[in-house]
Amino acid sequence: MPKKKNPPKKQSVERKEPKKQLSISAIEEGTVIDHIPTDATFKVVDILKLNEHPGIVSIATNLNSMTLGKKGIIKVASKLLTESEFNKISVVAPEATVNIIRNFNVRQKIKVKIPDFIENVIKCSNPVCITNSEKVRTKFYITEKRPIKVKCHYCERLIKKEDIGIV
Repeated sequence: MPKKKNPPKKQSVERKEPKKQLSISAIEEGTVIDHIPTDATFKVVDILKLNEHPGIVSIATNLNSMTLGKKGIIKVASKLLTESEFNKISVVAPEATVNIIRNFNVRQKIKVKIPDFIENVIKCSNPVCITNSEKVRTKFYITEKRPIKVKCHYCERLIKKEDIGIV
């Protein structure tokens, strides 16, 4: 009787599943704020009062970024930023870029810039400053941009980035 041959062993083939990605749908008109440091993403949400915005707001944080390591991105349908909002964002996210979207396309890309002087954006941390006891618009001079440091126009207090509060 001839010897029975064992069938060849099947090699296990590891199948690679396609990577799954979440995507945020495009907006027809509005603003996309990109390159936000992860720790500043929700500060930008607060600054822009996006919890009160009636349109679509998409927020993503801890995304991989070649320049920042990790970053946040915010898409806001039907909203264009004011100069004051740009200034406020520049204080907490000086590397941010703002994309103006029209008809689903980027029409303008703007890098935020920290101005030399900011009015009614930052709250003075000095409890006896006139801005904290009377209805006076706050005024600050930017003394350093990286990392940001500001000086109050009224009491001359120097405030570091980590101590900056937004009005």
